[in-house]
Amino acid sequence: MTITKIPAAGFTGNNFRNIIINGDMSIAQRGTSVVGTTDGYKICDRWYFKRSVGTINLAQSAQVPTGQGFAQSFQVVVTTGASPTAADRQYIEQRFEGQNLQYLKKGTANAESVTLSFWIKSSVTGTYIIQLYDVDNDRSISKSYTIDSADTWEKKTITFAGDTTGAFGNDNSHDLSLRFFFSAGTNYTSGTLQTSWGANVNANQAVGQVNFPATASNELYLTGVQLEAGTTASDFEFLPYDVNLQRCQRYYEEIYFAFKVPTEGVTDLASAIGGIGYYSVTKRASPTVSRTDITTESVDTLSNTGYNIGIEFNGRVTSGTRSRWIGTARADAEL
Repeated sequence: MTITKIPAAGFTGNNFRNIIINGDMSIAQRGTSVVGTTDGYKICDRWYFKRSVGTINLAQSAQVPTGQGFAQSFQVVVTTGASPTAADRQYIEQRFEGQNLQYLKKGTANAESVTLSFWIKSSVTGTYIIQLYDVDNDRSISKSYTIDSADTWEKKTITFAGDTTGAFGNDNSHDLSLRFFFSAGTNYTSGTLQTSWGANVNANQAVGQVNFPATASNELYLTGVQLEAGTTASDFEFLPYDVNLQRCQRYYEEIYFAFKVPTEGVTDLASAIGGIGYYSVTKRASPTVSRTDITTESVDTLSNTGYNIGIEFNGRVTSGTRSRWIGTARADAEL
């Protein structure tokens, strides 16, 4: 039998070089579409949408660049067009824990550059802005790119220099944001685009940004987002679906409950039903828990037992002669 030795450098395949989680938009635990969205995590996991301009629908879409290996994209559709007021911003954002960024050596003389690559298609051509925002130290850097052809998939690559000032905290907090701007008001566009790291100035964040949501029916698609150390972009790092899902479940997970007591015909089981739904993975922090019931029975209490355990529930029958309950509990530990 031939024995293969693992090289000293370890495995050289999928090695998590991509700082982005769910960059291929394949995981969408909350659902695949939302109409007239507000701010928040809405469809594709780990992607926060900031909406303050127009009326927007979001969806996980099957429209992808041909022959690149992607199956889903993040779709933004304008249903009511608008121009931004001075304080408005619209962007899609991913937020990062500081403890996952220590190898970038930010705040030292050896700070690493990072390179962003992605595929994008938009019905609106022109200049778009991407920003890295250092939450810990209120520092930022912005770069522009151009959508050259309407309704055409284009691959973009942008390199950001390393920042020798201001280290990230080595913790599980929100320390860095990557923002794809779609619109911005004069509070964020009236200065000079800040193309090198420095103290954040709002007026310099998104100078030159086109107003994507200006007209109803405008559409934009984004996928294949990769952010990695260095000054060159490598091929997109595809992860197995289960691995990608587990990485997303650190921040958000839905747990399904189904339980039944042996005695039928009982109408008061206030203390007879209970248990713990265990998390698939340890959460980033102690999550906020909520539920969605799908039967006429109810769960009286739903409480978080800790970031690494699960959700405790207690319930009773509230109608008829049933003695079971089925439902969904949600654990949210997003940044």
